[in-house]
Amino acid sequence: MIELTTDNLLIMIPIAALVALAFGLYFFRDIWSREKGTPEMRKISDAIETGAMAYLARQYKTIGIISVILAVILALGGLVDKFEDYLGVPVAIAFLIGASFSVLSGYIGMRVSVNSNIRTAHAACDSLREAFKVSFRGGAVSGIAVSALSLVGLFAVFFGYEIWMDGNMTRTLHAVVGYAFGASFAALFAQLGGGIYTKAADVGADLVGKVEAGIPEDDPRNPAVIADLVGDNVGDCAGRGADIFESTAAEIIGSMVIGLAVIKGVAGMTANWIYLPLVLMAFGLIASLVGIFVVRMRDEDSDVLASLNMGYYLSVALMIAFLAVATYWLLKDECSTWYYFLACGIVGIALSLAIVFITQYYTGMHRPVKEIAKASETGPATNVITGISMGLESTVLPVICIVVAIAATYILGYNADVTGLGVAPEILGLYGTAIGTIGMLGTSTFILAMDTFGPITDNAGGIVEMSNQPDEIRDRTDKLDAAGNTTKALTKGYAMASAALAAFLLFAAYFEIVGEVQGLSIIDVMRVDIGDPLIFVGGLIGAVLVFFFASLAIAAVGKAAGEMIEEVRRQFREDPGIMAGTSDPDYAQCVDIATQGALRAMVAPALLPILVPVSFGLIYRYAMGDMGQAVAPQAVGALIMVGTITGILMANFLNNGGGAWDNAKKYIEDGNHGGKGSPAHAAAVVGDTVGDPFKDTAGPSIHVLVKLLSTICLVTAVLYVV
Repeated sequence: MIELTTDNLLIMIPIAALVALAFGLYFFRDIWSREKGTPEMRKISDAIETGAMAYLARQYKTIGIISVILAVILALGGLVDKFEDYLGVPVAIAFLIGASFSVLSGYIGMRVSVNSNIRTAHAACDSLREAFKVSFRGGAVSGIAVSALSLVGLFAVFFGYEIWMDGNMTRTLHAVVGYAFGASFAALFAQLGGGIYTKAADVGADLVGKVEAGIPEDDPRNPAVIADLVGDNVGDCAGRGADIFESTAAEIIGSMVIGLAVIKGVAGMTANWIYLPLVLMAFGLIASLVGIFVVRMRDEDSDVLASLNMGYYLSVALMIAFLAVATYWLLKDECSTWYYFLACGIVGIALSLAIVFITQYYTGMHRPVKEIAKASETGPATNVITGISMGLESTVLPVICIVVAIAATYILGYNADVTGLGVAPEILGLYGTAIGTIGMLGTSTFILAMDTFGPITDNAGGIVEMSNQPDEIRDRTDKLDAAGNTTKALTKGYAMASAALAAFLLFAAYFEIVGEVQGLSIIDVMRVDIGDPLIFVGGLIGAVLVFFFASLAIAAVGKAAGEMIEEVRRQFREDPGIMAGTSDPDYAQCVDIATQGALRAMVAPALLPILVPVSFGLIYRYAMGDMGQAVAPQAVGALIMVGTITGILMANFLNNGGGAWDNAKKYIEDGNHGGKGSPAHAAAVVGDTVGDPFKDTAGPSIHVLVKLLSTICLVTAVLYVV
């Protein structure tokens, strides 16, 4: 019998990645061996892939240029003697690796999606069951690849740097923080740019096509329809892939930094407290693989969401079992109440389940959506008013759940018994919250598979519609698309909740590094006196940063959508043959408009969370004399803390409000309140259009924003202290 030791459990990390790779290749071969459909289907699919690849090539060039500039700045910072242990070449290299892997994650997600959509469309010609199998396995390939890449990249960087730093764990983690910064930086560009692209195309296609011209969604006569389908991939696949990658990377590193705080200066403590988050994510990958493998529809009448939920619940159950194994074997020798940290992980998992159910309630066919649909009977104004109201209301329950989770994990950790070793209970409390965060992220592979399933089914429906397939085939893709809309909303709720826990975790990690620079314990420095005017100012800056960022993101969609609308109107006006079906619209021109609009608008808001906190901290440290210098670390901490709180609420409002507007429109299209073509439907389309940049541009980007605020301050903390 093999004895479980630290070394054996660490070996699980590359083993989990290899097993995941084998699963991914199996699904990949199954998908790529399938037929790509009729020539008409292939023509549409090829146009989608060409547009998506052209956009990503230009976006990644922009990200690459800015990343190299930032890496050079980080490397040069290490030339200053007092900064050399916190900045320099190691941090710069880690930053570039994190950014590169984040970009690669997004690319894989998009590439898989644009090759799965056509095969899903063709499979729908045979049965709903086969179409579901292809679309979910396509999502699974993306989820597996992103999660394995995140785990392997972090494993290699961490242990490679540990060797480079001669086993100095403090210097190792200071350098590895650059990996999290790089991942968050690239993810914000990918999510924001993709969100601007997809919603500019979607809004233009809906307002001119559905409202003005009265043609169906995905009608081939609409010049913006290809750009809309491209946007599903660059936003929901490439953007979300990078988002989940950076979430796991940043939160694992933040947990490891808190683990360092647990063992630092305490005789008899091992590095197991640092290794545990990595091991838990490896086990989570295995749990998700099993859940993915068992997902299937029994017959044509099976419920799509029920089939997905079965696999998700199995992943959750396995994750709990693996949590017990890992926490026991890694912590039992130093913590007699190791099961307290097991409980912390379970609390994190329970939070993810709670957020899933709450998001389903506010974005599914329940009271909020039905109230918005009913309000549509009296026009667009009442639709928008009710939608805003539901979005604001939807912040309450998630925040209550997050509050309970943070308090419960902190209290459990605080009361853990690390016998006779003298670890401050406050630090153990923070570690409990860290394990809760990792518990929540444990099933992220399955969550990402469900997320990518959404745009695959959406594209498949568009391909079926544009290639004029029979109604029964479109009915099958519509069922998948409806489930995909729900899974996309769920993953946004999941990302929001993980951002909340992660931001608190990274906030604590920031003060651990501040304490390290000052030679103090995290307990001595993690105090933010909001009653001090100079610190209160930092909180205000953090709050307004979120509002300004959201404003820029939404305005970018409005501007790009305006250009798209004018182009679609021009084509309809100048070529009557488009509406008559005797000539083809110029799809490429609309794709180019969306691409240029997204790339032009994404840079300024994406740089805000880097420039604002760094500039603010440097002004306090170097331009305000002794008074500013004394409170600079706490003022920056207030910026992170209040920015995080504001960001969580704003993201939740935008995501759930937008999702509810979208499904209210679909509820009416199903025949309620007059059905398609009714005044209520026209009002609901307006509400859905308002909600589009909320749920697919600003909302998801704010998830990344709050984590990037923390990771940039983790990397640059030394600038505000020394």
